[in-house]
Amino acid sequence: MIVPFSHVMILSGIVFLMGVFCAVARRNLIMILLGLEIMLNAASIAFVGGSLHFHLMEGQVFALFIIAAAAAEVSVGLALFVCVYRRTGSLDPGIGE
Repeated sequence: MIVPFSHVMILSGIVFLMGVFCAVARRNLIMILLGLEIMLNAASIAFVGGSLHFHLMEGQVFALFIIAAAAAEVSVGLALFVCVYRRTGSLDPGIGE
């Protein structure tokens, strides 16, 4: 069974909105990073769906680059979080508190 392109794009939009909500509604840096990862996954879903719909490989290549960038982002982000936690004792993203 082939999934219609519109369903793939709707799924991608819903996943992206879930990531936006997670990044905006939480007051923890780890949850904000998780929201960004969810948004990158939504972009990957959209690229792969468009790639399959238009019979081009570029979307799948972009999805691989997104996965590589997300892995690098997580490793650098978590290292920064460890440094911030050791310095302040909290991962609260409040500015000027």
